Amino acid sequence: MAIPVSYVVLNSADNDWDQVWIGANIATMAGAQPYGSMDNAAVAVKGERIAWLGDAAEGRRLARAQDVAIHEAEGLWITPGLIDCHTHLVYGGDRVAEFEQRLCGVSYEDIARAGGGIQSTVRATRSATHESLYESARTRLECLMSEGVTTVEIKSGYGLELGAERRLLEVARELGETLPVSVKKTFLGLHSLPPEFAAQRRRFVDDVSGPWLTALAAAGLVDAVDGFCEGIAFSVSETGQLLRAAQELGIAAHVHAGQLSDLGAAQLAAQYAALSADHLEYVGADGVRAMAAAGTVAVLLPTAYFTLRQTTPPPIALLREAGIPLAVATDCNPGTSPCTSILLALCMACTLFGLTPEEALAGATRNAARALGLLAEVGTIEVGKRADLAFWRIERPAQLCYGLGANPCAAVMYRGKIRGENT
Repeated sequence: MAIPVSYVVLNSADNDWDQVWIGANIATMAGAQPYGSMDNAAVAVKGERIAWLGDAAEGRRLARAQDVAIHEAEGLWITPGLIDCHTHLVYGGDRVAEFEQRLCGVSYEDIARAGGGIQSTVRATRSATHESLYESARTRLECLMSEGVTTVEIKSGYGLELGAERRLLEVARELGETLPVSVKKTFLGLHSLPPEFAAQRRRFVDDVSGPWLTALAAAGLVDAVDGFCEGIAFSVSETGQLLRAAQELGIAAHVHAGQLSDLGAAQLAAQYAALSADHLEYVGADGVRAMAAAGTVAVLLPTAYFTLRQTTPPPIALLREAGIPLAVATDCNPGTSPCTSILLALCMACTLFGLTPEEALAGATRNAARALGLLAEVGTIEVGKRADLAFWRIERPAQLCYGLGANPCAAVMYRGKIRGENT
């Protein structure tokens, strides 16, 4: 998306900078100031990296001295590129019929136990082609990208057989190769027990945490693993088997923890130093203490909470008191969160869970990067980090958590290039 600002190209030279944006308000999401804000500031880019950050007048002087391209930002706000750190973007079909059932009083658990829920999507996904999975996922991902997302995590888990899981992860990889966005691929091997393993539960867990994980990792398709640790899914010991296997291979982990009940999944995530524990509507003090000690991020998924009409929110005060970083994500999936708006997730994190706008924005930048193990690379605007930036027509950063359906994104920079311009 092009950005309507003055653009001055000076003489080409071998410069320390390639371009500089001047006259912006910058929410660096780093430092002691609220939002890490810098008023009337400038940010310079060299290649794919942030090269300089400072006062607008000084940035102009240095740019002119170097004969560098100057972009007049004219009061736009710049934030780090947003990060959606928990999605299930690649799947076949939809679950509209189940949406109607839930509105008529049937619970999510009852639908799942009757063969619906995840199993419904598994059936549709297994029958889908690579091309159809890619095209539908691309449409969803482009919605996220239009709202400033530059990094997204994509989980498998709707194949539940090795070939289908491989196909989902291959589609996720292809999305990252063909679109200007970074994709982290998560093998959600323990999502639901497929019907063909109904009488061989132990074998399924062994296969997922053994030959399946080994094969997918060898193919370069696994950045992390995940397991749905819940009464309708997998036990603590079963999920622990997958996390242990991943740890032995040097692969990071996430855990679906405490969405419907507290089984001790948060403690399990901490035991294996998981990057994140996600959902956490039901987590007690012991789980929170364990996560804090392990440095595990709490990933909040308010749009799933909203869709399921849950009434027990995550214990935000307890998580805050423990100093646990709070991330926010869409949980984009066909059953419990058909959401392709990170800005809506930020709004709901504030209105439903009581986060402040600053906490919510940190949840889709700094803390989301931490939840994916990427904080050294993205998530804040600092010299040396990747030049993933989002440009906004807003008066203050809280506006990103305010609108319902609004999208004030003016442009997105990914790896030092504005999307749509020479990309």
